[in-house]
Amino acid sequence: MSEQFFERHQALLEQAMAAAALRGYWSPFAESPSPRHYGETANDDGRAAFEALRGKPFPLDLPGAEGSVGGEASPYGFELGITYPRVPAAKLVAASSKALEKWRRAGPRAWVGVSMEILSRLNKLSFEIAYAVQHTTGQGFMMAFQAGGPHAQDRGFEAVTYAWQEMSRIPGISVWEKPQGKNDPIRMEKHFTVVPRGVALVIGCSTFPTWNGYPGLFASLATGNTVIVKPHPGAILPLAITVKVAREVLAEAGFDPNVVLLAAHASGDDTAQQLALDPAVKIVDFTGSSANGNWLEDNARQALVYTEKAGVNQVIIDSASDLKGVARNLAFSLALYSGQMCTAPQNIYVPRDGIQTPEGRVSFDEVAGALAAALEKTTADAARAVELTGAIQNEGVVERIEKARALGLPVLADSKPLVHPQFENARVRTPLLLSAQAGNPAIGQEWFGPIAFVVATDSTEHSIQLARDSVIRHGALSLSAYTTDDAVAERIQDAAEVSGVSLSLNLTGAVFVNQTAAFSDFHGTGANPAANAALSDSAFVANRFRVVQTRKHV
Repeated sequence: MSEQFFERHQALLEQAMAAAALRGYWSPFAESPSPRHYGETANDDGRAAFEALRGKPFPLDLPGAEGSVGGEASPYGFELGITYPRVPAAKLVAASSKALEKWRRAGPRAWVGVSMEILSRLNKLSFEIAYAVQHTTGQGFMMAFQAGGPHAQDRGFEAVTYAWQEMSRIPGISVWEKPQGKNDPIRMEKHFTVVPRGVALVIGCSTFPTWNGYPGLFASLATGNTVIVKPHPGAILPLAITVKVAREVLAEAGFDPNVVLLAAHASGDDTAQQLALDPAVKIVDFTGSSANGNWLEDNARQALVYTEKAGVNQVIIDSASDLKGVARNLAFSLALYSGQMCTAPQNIYVPRDGIQTPEGRVSFDEVAGALAAALEKTTADAARAVELTGAIQNEGVVERIEKARALGLPVLADSKPLVHPQFENARVRTPLLLSAQAGNPAIGQEWFGPIAFVVATDSTEHSIQLARDSVIRHGALSLSAYTTDDAVAERIQDAAEVSGVSLSLNLTGAVFVNQTAAFSDFHGTGANPAANAALSDSAFVANRFRVVQTRKHV
């Protein structure tokens, strides 16, 4: 059956390989929730499926379960009431190791075929997953559908594509023949076997459980590793649905479903540490805080550790041909999912003597005022704004807003609560925009959430220097810049390349610095402290397998 899965999706895989080479626009899954793509009843069916899961045990049978765990609460103001089987870390690793025995021998076509079939079935459940993502992360529904569904599946398929490319470079068998002059040549037959590293661990985050989780999950699975998926305790459901589908496909293909396992646990326990330090765990994928990511890099020494951590994302404004367009684009970027994105901008550098526009010189205060006005306009209509801002994932972000307000910096746009028309208890806040001077220690740290600073600098060169040094020191996943001067653009690009951060220039339309597209944009570079890997490139997958050869005289 796994061979049939490969053949079923082979044409799509070939398209994906071509897309990865060209880096243009391509997606295997439709991002529009239109009935034309998913069926007339898909939304209603997905909502009903989500509601049917609430208030009861999640339908997942795992070996060695000892009781259950739950406690997820929607940021929109209600408890999910779902419980999941709790399996001790040692039993998860034992079951995963046993499942590896047959899975390892199946080979690349089986691994990739099963992975593509899982992704195909997840796509059909995109609405159910969307509601699960919305009510665990707080994303607005459209973002939850796109980022939690098709875009996450795109990233998973991208990882599978790179895995297949790298593994398919290895021939299964070759004949080596070395001439010996007048004597018969030396001939050897050589067999090359792709072998997985072993047990892989995916540590999920609370804000983008599928989008950030699928690359590592499918990169490991498609290279023959078994995978233990450990969700964040606040966002278990989206990954539980994923694991359930994966286990169903594995069983149909004739494999032990324990090739993929769920490690649900209570908040504050040491399940992640136990799993990460187990000698059998050979790969760890992590998204989350720098403290936890650094701990994994320092301590999980038996494993390959791929991390995406915190960073300080920045914007340089040198000059603008359309200041209103700049302000609208940045306001949208700041408000999108209330800044709870690893790519969301935080520090906006503006020379204190202002910037050049077609209308003449515009002062720092005028630029800051334009940004504040655009932000206020973006969030003025609560009914519309909440679809953009979503809800705050956890109370710690709200506390961070208060901590930032207490810095005593001039407030350009204050954070305020919004009433959600559908969920009256939703935890919704608009962004807080503050004015700061370069050198203020507050701008040298990440303020995760709807918090940003317009920073007065000595000059554009000073802004570039600040941005470059901050990326090198603190890391960043995005850098955005606005300039009408080609020479300045070149200097900014050089600074981005030196510091190792992805750069977006002059975004004023419908593309925002927060967003990256699979098969075209590399998410992260692995070249600064915010991440040690990129989603997805060859380096992200190639070391998840090794090649063992057997040779003999013929």
